[in-house]
Amino acid sequence: MIELRRLNLLLAMTIAMASCRAQSPSGVSPTITPGTLSRAGTLTTIRAAHTATLLPSGRVLFTGGCTAQSCEVSALSSSTELYDPASGAFTRGPQMSRNRVGGHTATLLRDGTVLIVAGWSLQPTTSAELYDPAQNRLTATGALGVARADPSATLLDDGRVLIAGGYNGSERLASAEVYDPATRTFKATGSMSTARSAHVAVRLVDGRVLIIGGERTRGAVVATAELYDPASGAFSPAGEMSVVRYKHAAVLLADGRVLVIGGSDARDGFGRYDSAEIWTPGTRSFSAAAHMHSQRYKISLSAVRLANGSVLVAGGAPQAELFEPASQAFSLVPGDIGASYAFSTATLLASGDVLVAGGYDDRIRLTDQAFIFRPR
Repeated sequence: MIELRRLNLLLAMTIAMASCRAQSPSGVSPTITPGTLSRAGTLTTIRAAHTATLLPSGRVLFTGGCTAQSCEVSALSSSTELYDPASGAFTRGPQMSRNRVGGHTATLLRDGTVLIVAGWSLQPTTSAELYDPAQNRLTATGALGVARADPSATLLDDGRVLIAGGYNGSERLASAEVYDPATRTFKATGSMSTARSAHVAVRLVDGRVLIIGGERTRGAVVATAELYDPASGAFSPAGEMSVVRYKHAAVLLADGRVLVIGGSDARDGFGRYDSAEIWTPGTRSFSAAAHMHSQRYKISLSAVRLANGSVLVAGGAPQAELFEPASQAFSLVPGDIGASYAFSTATLLASGDVLVAGGYDDRIRLTDQAFIFRPR
């Protein structure tokens, strides 16, 4: 009887260890079912309000965010980590020069380096740094003319990066700057007609940049959009949404239109949306799209266009959704991530899969969980 108990105990321990290995940072979930969200291991730490950038090697760079429960000042992080799709492993990367959370940006440049700019670091910061994948290290690169948190960063057709709007610690900004990789410096460009933070920006097919929504002053969210022309350095009006939105998402569709998803009004979590709109370049106007199945906000980095043209919206609710441009309808994706994780990231991998990682729930409890969506 004693030996039998020992055998049963050993068997239970073996099963438990195998389960831990299957969900460890160094291994992918054993089964990825096309069309569903499948477990893909864990980040090296809990993380939310971070960035995720696909590198030329196929790996994903995660930067900053908060990495301790509550996401308060003591939780702000300068850490980075890397995900390798080949092994399914998450590994620690180099430390940034300072903590960054809540609206810092990470932009892949043409030479394969990543420009990391702005964000909260006790206060909004002017600092910027470059991540070099070849050497796995970070180095300083110029400085913004104005401290910014929650700006937008958009890679332009000529390889420069537009940094627009944001919050400097006392007011929202209408100003914009352009980073030139050749000189590693920032230079002021035209200003928007409206100050904005927590807005979104999308580079269009013709190279212009569409700026949508955002918060103009504390408690005042806007519905307007503007177009930035890199050739002239000027902004011009680009229509108005049916509702004010910030902390929303926007994705360029294959036909050149722009899908705008979710967000909230000035009531924040109490005013979140399930609605979506589509901006058309020819008319510079917005039109209503179908409603999502869930209300979602804090999702600016949680929506991506797939190779087949559909859009995966993965943040802000326990289930992801797919938007089909042909029918202009949303459908739920099987698989529950466990909570309505805000400030998570969704990254389109070289394989066509999408990596969904991190975020925090409605009680500001962070997660280290990661998931893979594989299109059918």
